[in-house]
Amino acid sequence: MARVLITGSGQGLGFLAGQLLAQQGHRVVLHARNERRAAQTCAALPTAEDVLVGDLSSIAGMRSVAEQANASGRFDAVVHNAGVGFAERRITTEDGLSHVFAINVLAPYVLTALITPPDRLVYLSSGMHERGSADLSDPQWRRRWFWRGRKAYADSKLFDVLLAFGVARAWPRVRSNALEPGWVPTRMGGRGATDDLRQGYLTQAWLAVSDDPATDVTGEYFFHQRLREPAPAARDTEAQEALLDYCAQLSRTPLPAIV
Repeated sequence: MARVLITGSGQGLGFLAGQLLAQQGHRVVLHARNERRAAQTCAALPTAEDVLVGDLSSIAGMRSVAEQANASGRFDAVVHNAGVGFAERRITTEDGLSHVFAINVLAPYVLTALITPPDRLVYLSSGMHERGSADLSDPQWRRRWFWRGRKAYADSKLFDVLLAFGVARAWPRVRSNALEPGWVPTRMGGRGATDDLRQGYLTQAWLAVSDDPATDVTGEYFFHQRLREPAPAARDTEAQEALLDYCAQLSRTPLPAIV
């Protein structure tokens, strides 16, 4: 049985993936933003091994979660599920970053860089990544005339795929893949969502632990347990390296080399 960490798993897809894995007998560690949510998560899934606590909107919070993760022992898989949607207004974090970028992009990068490398990494993207841009000239939205939440979100989801693929190249012995869950009826997706909720969280769990030969790949993109070709920009190795370098400089946390 595998030991799996799922970020942003107090509710929604992350919680459902954790619940499924726990039912299958895997050791599941969840993550919540604060102590109140952690207590609620523990009550909702008492079979979880633990719930890590930390606000991933700040670099200090990212580092704290990574420290807790490492102190608890090595994971076989880490699922980077935490994220915020496109409906929120423009928010600047305590580090002066865009809230969307901090949680959706920088947090999975910092956790990847600091947590002892697992055998598998899973990054949650979105079909909206196809509308995103890999342009890093103003990812914090400091010089633009007005905030466009959908654009910021789409960019962040493309960055997530770039991150997954860049890590796959840097760490060839780790299976690093991205997925889109589809438009599913979670709090973020809304009640009108039309895609299969179960497939949304099933694919996360499947990529994290399955012995299916289809999961024995790295640097790939999935939708409902099937390979799907991402936006062409996601395959741009220069864009991958640029994002890794940018996140390393922003967080003062280089991605370590592993053998």
